[in-house]
Amino acid sequence: MDAAAFSPMYFSWLDVLARLGAASLLSLAIGIERFVRRKPVDFRPFLIVSLASSALIIGLIEASFAIRDPRLSIDPGRVMSGVMTGVGFLGAGALFREKHIVQGAGSAAAFWAAGAIGIVCGLGLLWLGALLAGGILLLFLAGRPFTETYDARMSDEARGDNGH
Repeated sequence: MDAAAFSPMYFSWLDVLARLGAASLLSLAIGIERFVRRKPVDFRPFLIVSLASSALIIGLIEASFAIRDPRLSIDPGRVMSGVMTGVGFLGAGALFREKHIVQGAGSAAAFWAAGAIGIVCGLGLLWLGALLAGGILLLFLAGRPFTETYDARMSDEARGDNGH
């Protein structure tokens, strides 16, 4: 195997590192928010999913330029769909039910979004990844007073303390 196998052919190293770095940092911000609020998924899976999704897309682009065989067709839409389906399956592990209340949906959705952030960063759409991550963080922060009130009310109901 020659040394070229260990170097990008289409992208520069700086471009690859920028895409992977953006995917990592943006998803890490979401993961840390979930971790600090003691939600069911810690920050590491967010980072891993986003980084792996981004690397897969970068590799797909590299392969499409490196392999010039007209009989071979690489469908990026199928790859992205497969990634998001797999991430959705993993995110379902963050969901749990306690009596009649389903919890973890916010973390599961954010986990799925980490896969999307990785994909768009891998495509070089760093602005879109930043916009997506920023919107999710804003939603979590702005929604905190409402979710804390709801969580407290549900906790009281679960203990049988309805305030009467």
